[in-house]
Amino acid sequence: MLLYYITDRTQFPGNEAERRRQLLSKISEAVACGVDYIQLRERDLSSHELESLAEDAVRVVHAKPSTRTRLLINSRTDVALAMGADGVHLRSDDISVQDARAIAAAAKKPDLIVAASCHTEDEVRRAASQAASFVVFAPIFGKCDSPTTEPVGIDALRRACQHHVPVLALGGVTVQNAALCMEAGAAGVAGIRLFQDHDISEVVSVLRA
Repeated sequence: MLLYYITDRTQFPGNEAERRRQLLSKISEAVACGVDYIQLRERDLSSHELESLAEDAVRVVHAKPSTRTRLLINSRTDVALAMGADGVHLRSDDISVQDARAIAAAAKKPDLIVAASCHTEDEVRRAASQAASFVVFAPIFGKCDSPTTEPVGIDALRRACQHHVPVLALGGVTVQNAALCMEAGAAGVAGIRLFQDHDISEVVSVLRA
């Protein structure tokens, strides 16, 4: 089961410096617990602020060369390449996977992980045809930051998992319902609160059990 922690430092209490410190601590915890992927998804930051935070996050994730965790930057392929992150996570309205791979190839980083957010089966099919490393399909059970968004449900997830690309389930995923996602064919699960609001070691232990 692949595990994907998506960050949101605005959920932490305190001022900006305290939130940043707590976020980096949580990232370190996720690395120590063997979470496979972390997406730095701090969309309100300026380019300079994002680069600064990404630099620190890369340092935390890559502190031990043997770590299994890979750090992805939300949307910004340029920041991912400049800061030495392992990959980029593209929004559904972002540049294409193909374009991101071309940018990475031009920068002599052909191994850059390119993940994509998908909300329909057609989007999954397109990402797979362009050799996405994996896709995140959402919202399965619900969407925390948009309660009015209708969940797509398990049947849609099952169909999305038929296109020869690893699919991670996102949206209202808990330790209680994650098994339903795996039974539908998902390669793993993703979440913000799933990891950020809990002891990550306990979450990982339960999910992988």
